[in-house]
Amino acid sequence: MTLPPAWDLAWKGTGVGLLAIYAALQARSLDGWLLTAVMAFGMLGDVLLGVNFIVGALAFLAGHLVAIGLYLRNRRPALTRSQLLLAVVLVPAAVAIAWLLPTDRAQAPGIALYATGLSVMAACAWTSRFPRLWTGLGAVMFVVSDLLIFARMGRIEPTFAVGLAVWGLYFAGQVMICLGVSGRLAEDGR
Repeated sequence: MTLPPAWDLAWKGTGVGLLAIYAALQARSLDGWLLTAVMAFGMLGDVLLGVNFIVGALAFLAGHLVAIGLYLRNRRPALTRSQLLLAVVLVPAAVAIAWLLPTDRAQAPGIALYATGLSVMAACAWTSRFPRLWTGLGAVMFVVSDLLIFARMGRIEPTFAVGLAVWGLYFAGQVMICLGVSGRLAEDGR
């Protein structure tokens, strides 16, 4: 089934757009509004990717930067060694993998730059006070989804299964991030 271009763009933004609305309805503090902005930038990125890949990536990167601020405002007071190790290894590993994936080597620097923001966001989510099995794992799923997108740029065939994995990991990750953060903020009365 093929949708008209405008409908296709609207459809792509609907899922995370609904999460942005949910976050806005739950927002009671700056942190709630930061979460709303993260989801809104995600929705914008989903839509803009269909128009221009770089512009869409910049919208996602803006969302990652807002998320980094949110997670740094809500750092976990103490980390175990394994928690710290994952956060420290995640960034260089994701950036290196992202750098290696595109067959068009001219794309590698931009993809690595984006992957830096993405992986720092995930590392900050992992080390935040938000539920790790929701927010932290959701952010890691987002990283894996984007690495699959980069792999589709030449290293693997863009099959239906890969597309399903990209969307499934991405959307489930966004849901987990949104519910993890908003749930903890609600528990705190924020």
